[in-house]
Amino acid sequence: MLNELRLYIPRPEDGWFHAKMMSDPETMAYNAPWFPPDGCIPAPEAEWQRLQASWIGREPERFYAFLRRESDGAFVGDVEYHRDPKQGWHEMGIVIYAPERGKGYGRQGLDLLLDRAFRVDGVPRLHNDFEPARAAAYRIHKAAGFRETGLTDGILHLELTREEYLHRKG
Repeated sequence: MLNELRLYIPRPEDGWFHAKMMSDPETMAYNAPWFPPDGCIPAPEAEWQRLQASWIGREPERFYAFLRRESDGAFVGDVEYHRDPKQGWHEMGIVIYAPERGKGYGRQGLDLLLDRAFRVDGVPRLHNDFEPARAAAYRIHKAAGFRETGLTDGILHLELTREEYLHRKG
């Protein structure tokens, strides 16, 4: 598969894309249990200002980037990780803007995030969790080498260590 995405560290003026994704019901549907009724984040502009202040330039504690398509410069999603000191791992996330789904960008974005976390920032372990019904998310995580570590209250837990990643990738 041709990787046509790159990580892009967003500037303050790029917040329009973050707000667009966070206020799109189809993109944010997975988030509905925490932000009823449709998963959309209230006041996405304020959320963007908070994200800029506390996430950008905070590696390896936190990392945030847009996924940008090289051919036309369009933003298609975002990726992030952040250290969870209570658990001893870094939580991660990836969101593909709904109109861009089904094009292989989830797998490309996950690969970019893993490479950044493990090779550049030296993160020791990434963790993600979501509902088992999210088949596409499950499929790309398993293809990238994540292993299941449990199921709690209907939430599937997946994990990948730096050693496992580097062993797979060489």
